[in-house]
Amino acid sequence: MAKPFYIDEQECIGDGSCADICPACFSFAPGMDTPRVISFDCEKELVEAAMENCPTNCIHYEDERG
Repeated sequence: MAKPFYIDEQECIGDGSCADICPACFSFAPGMDTPRVISFDCEKELVEAAMENCPTNCIHYEDERG
């Protein structure tokens, strides 16, 4: 299980790659401006892959909020 994370909607451009990489934790459908976090019950490696592939680096762990 991944530790809690969030999408900074101010930084997100709605690329949707996070939902492609980890659909168990991210939801992105036609008509949505930005993906949504729907679960933390997914593999840490998939969440980190989504973070690394995000073009605006807008996915962050909760404990890194500044």
